[in-house]
Amino acid sequence: MKTFLPTPANAVPHPDQVQSLVSFLEHEPNPMIVLDPDYNILAANTAYQRQFGSADKPFIGHKCYQISHHYDVPCDQAGENCPMKKAQEKRGPDRVLHIHHTPRGPEHVDVELRPILDEHGVITAYVERLTLVRSASARPSNEGLVGCSPAFNLALSELQRVAPSMLPVLLLGESGTGKELFARAVHETSERASGPFVVVDCSGLTETLFESELFGHEKGAFTGAITRKPGLVETAQGGTLFLDEIGDVPLAMQVKLLRLIESGTYRRVGSVETFHANFRLIAATHKPLEKMMEKGEFRQDLYYRISAFPIHLPPLRNRVEDIALLVNSFLQRRGAGKRRLTIDAEALAALQQYSWPGNVRELRNVLERASLFADDGVIRAIHLPQASVAPPPQAAPAASTPFDGSTLAQALATFKGTRSELAKHLGISDRTLYRRLKEQGLA
Repeated sequence: MKTFLPTPANAVPHPDQVQSLVSFLEHEPNPMIVLDPDYNILAANTAYQRQFGSADKPFIGHKCYQISHHYDVPCDQAGENCPMKKAQEKRGPDRVLHIHHTPRGPEHVDVELRPILDEHGVITAYVERLTLVRSASARPSNEGLVGCSPAFNLALSELQRVAPSMLPVLLLGESGTGKELFARAVHETSERASGPFVVVDCSGLTETLFESELFGHEKGAFTGAITRKPGLVETAQGGTLFLDEIGDVPLAMQVKLLRLIESGTYRRVGSVETFHANFRLIAATHKPLEKMMEKGEFRQDLYYRISAFPIHLPPLRNRVEDIALLVNSFLQRRGAGKRRLTIDAEALAALQQYSWPGNVRELRNVLERASLFADDGVIRAIHLPQASVAPPPQAAPAASTPFDGSTLAQALATFKGTRSELAKHLGISDRTLYRRLKEQGLA
């Protein structure tokens, strides 16, 4: 355990207090550090040194934001959420998801900060626990989720919150936004990661076929049922059941699905025997379920059962910062035996300017097509479909929005979504919103 005991000029935590924390944290498996109220790193356990330390870049005695972000100012002054600021305001723990610079490059890190108070209630130090997020990459990757944009990080942060629980998760987003990848990440981050991950594609299934696929059937239950077949609910025992495009479930079948979720029991088609289910439910849809409820196309009771924890997945047009990462990841993931490809700056810039109505799926398809024309191993703008390199249509100039204190205060009080969704609603970036709120004393 490395420590830095403060000099008398900045001695806020007592040396004995720091030493006690040192002894305690050394037995923790997670990377942990001790900070003083001025952001200085006072101590770090062996797990931190192993995962985040670097022999040629000492960190003890340095500011945490200098080490983890390479910033010259605290995170909140750089447009990000600062857990120390929040913990100080709440006088309690705070948790955020950040992208930290590590010896391996940028990585998503789940940061939990807890204040240490003296006998007078004064915060003398903070203990920070850092957990690497392994379900996503902030660098080009051969598999899984990839992204570093604020919109992506918000969805990933929500995923990290809910994954360890057993709450049903509802993934909402346009087609092609990666709902199955997010669902798999929830499963792999949960305690059921060693169990099966079973996908049910609800689109295009008739009532009879849906019931047979989900619950299974007995021999002779219907014409063509020549053997007994276990259903996907049975296959998912001990794991996760992912109902993709749940908005397409026939209305008559929704009541049976509701009964399965509420009672945890089901019967195969053609059987009177009751079986007990044991799965964690994740559902996804690109359809507006709330509007479908109003029209009587989706059961209200089923909606409230599956939407305990909704996560809105951002469209690719709101993740422009991620396009280069995604492009390089897709080029890395090409099958074995295929030649390595790169993309030139002009082609990448064209991809970043396109609106991507088909989202990540469309981007992947565009790259697959372009690769067939890249004879010299370099994808150029001329290899891209004409639609994806056409300049975006000129939008009518938006009316200026008055961002005075009363306007923002009213927006905060009345808007029901997240800060990120509020920024999108106002037509500004997350960081611009944060700066405006801070300027008005509302952050």
